[in-house]
Amino acid sequence: MAIHRRRYHNNKRFRYIIPLISVTILFIYAFISLLAPSPDHLHHRLRRTTLSDDEVNHESKRVSSIFKVPISGGMMSERNLWSTRMSKFYYGCSNASAKFPKVETVTYPNRYLMIATSGGLNQQRTGITDAVVAARILNATLVVPKLDQKSFWKDSSTFSEIFDVEWFISRLSKDVKVIKELPRKGGKVWVPYNMRVPRKCNERCYQIRVLPVLLKKHAVQLSKFDYRLSNKLETDLQKLRCRVNYHALKFTDPINKMGQKLVNRMRKMGKHYVALHLRFEPDMLAFSGCYYGGGEKERKELGKIRKRWKTLHSNNPDKERRQGRCPLTPEEVGLMLRALGYSKDVHLYVASGEVYGGDETLAPLRALFPNIHSKDTIATKDELEPFSTFSSRMAALDFIVCDESDVFVTNNNGNMAKILAGRRRYFGHKPTIRPNAKKLYRLFLNRENTTWEEFSSRVRTHQRGFMGEPKEVRPGRGEFHENPATCICEDPEAKSRSETLPRKFGKANIDSDEVVADQDIENEPEASDQDEDDDLMGPRLVNETNADDDPSISELPELEELLSD
Repeated sequence: MAIHRRRYHNNKRFRYIIPLISVTILFIYAFISLLAPSPDHLHHRLRRTTLSDDEVNHESKRVSSIFKVPISGGMMSERNLWSTRMSKFYYGCSNASAKFPKVETVTYPNRYLMIATSGGLNQQRTGITDAVVAARILNATLVVPKLDQKSFWKDSSTFSEIFDVEWFISRLSKDVKVIKELPRKGGKVWVPYNMRVPRKCNERCYQIRVLPVLLKKHAVQLSKFDYRLSNKLETDLQKLRCRVNYHALKFTDPINKMGQKLVNRMRKMGKHYVALHLRFEPDMLAFSGCYYGGGEKERKELGKIRKRWKTLHSNNPDKERRQGRCPLTPEEVGLMLRALGYSKDVHLYVASGEVYGGDETLAPLRALFPNIHSKDTIATKDELEPFSTFSSRMAALDFIVCDESDVFVTNNNGNMAKILAGRRRYFGHKPTIRPNAKKLYRLFLNRENTTWEEFSSRVRTHQRGFMGEPKEVRPGRGEFHENPATCICEDPEAKSRSETLPRKFGKANIDSDEVVADQDIENEPEASDQDEDDDLMGPRLVNETNADDDPSISELPELEELLSD
C-alpha cells in the first residue's frame, strides 16, 4: 500500500513536470527563431559562400555585360560636338581705352627692368606676359626677357629662338618700350641688381618693393619670375596682359611652319580632330601620389620617383581620387569622350611625354579611338630634327596643334592647360573640355553596374560647365591666364538679332544643357587673390587655400620644374 501511494505521488509530479518542460522548450524555440536569419537570407549567404570559381566568373561576366560601349556613333549633334553654342555672342576685346596714356608719356629714362623666367615653355609665357605689365606699372623700359635654361627641361633656347622678337617689340611699341639688351654703363657691361617679388604682387606691391630699388639702382632684374603679378588689376592693365599673350607673343617662323604642317596633316585625316593633353607621365603620377591599380609594382616604381621630392607629404591615394585631384587614366578619358558623343572614328592628337605603362596603358584608349596620332607619328624624324633636342620648341609644336584643334581636352590643370584654355576662350570659345574629375571618378568606379545609356547621360550632366562655354567660370575665380574675363566682351547686336529670329532659330532652340555657368562650384578653384597687402606684410599660412598652392607654381624649384609644362 505504501509502495502504491509512493508511485501515485511520483506520477502526479511527472504530470506537472512534462508540461513545464514542453512550455520551456517552446519558449526557447520561439526565442531562437526571433534571432535567427530568415530562410531567404540563409539561402543567400549559403549561395554567396558556396559559389565555385566558374560560377564566380559567370557572375562577374553577367554583371560586367551591362556596361557596353557602342561600336559606333555619337549621341549629340555635330553642331554640339564641335562648337560652343553661345560663343557667337562673345568676342575677344583687348584694345586700350582712351584713358590709357601713350608709352612716351609714362616711360622714364634710366629705368630698366629685366626678368628671368622659370619653368617650361608655358610657365615662361606667363612670366613674359606679366613682365610687360610690371614694366608698365614701374614706368620702365623692359629688356627682352631671359628664358630659364637650367630647369628640369634643360633647354638652352633663347627668347628669339622661340618667339619672334621683332614682332614682340613692334606690337608693344604703344604700350611699353622694349629693347633687346641692357645698355652698357660707362663703356662697361651693366650688371643689374637682382631681387625677387612675392607671388601675386599687385600694383602697390611693385611700387613699394621694386620702385625704390629701381630709382636707386636704375637696372633691376626680377628672378624666378612666374605668377609674380596679381590676378586682380585695373582694366587697362588686364587688357595689356591680353595684348601681350594673344597678339605680341608669336612663335618664330620655323616653329610656326612646322606646327602648321602638323595641323594640316591632322585636318587631311578627317573633317575634325580632337587634341588631348594627356599628362600621364611617370613623374606626374608620382608627384600626384595617386594610385591606378598597378599593385606593388606601381607603388614601388612611383614611390621611388616620389622620393625625389623630400618636401612632399604622403597622400591618401583613395582620398586624392575622390577629391578629383588625380589625372584620369587614358581609358577614362576615352570613355568620357565617347559618352559625350565623339564617335570611334574621330582622329585624336595626343600631346604627351612618356606615358606610364607605355602601349599597355594606351591600349584601352586606342580600343575606343583607333585613330591616335602624335607629332612623332605624323612627322618624319628629319622634319622634327631641328626641334627634337629642345623641349620648349617641341612643346611649342604641341601647343600649335592643340590650339588649332576643333576640341581641346586637358587632363590636368597645369600651365599649358591654363594658357590654352584662356587663349581658346579669347579666340571664339572653341570647345575646351576639362574633366569634372571629382564627379566622374564615382561614375567610373561603378560603371560595371551601369548601362551605357545611363553612364553617358550622367557624364554629360557632370560635364556641364566644364566644356569651354562662355561664362562657365564665375568672375574672379581661377587664374587670369585661364579665364581672361576682362578681355571678353558681349556682342549685344548679335544677341538682339538672335532674339528677334523666328522661334525655331532663336532662344527656344538653345539646348537647356549647353550653357551652364558655375554648374559645379565645389570643383572650381577658389578665388586665388589675397593679393592686396598680404604680400607686403609677410608669408601666409602654409595650409591656406589659394592658387599659389598649385604645385605647378610652387616655390620649390624641383616641383615647379616638373609641372610647368
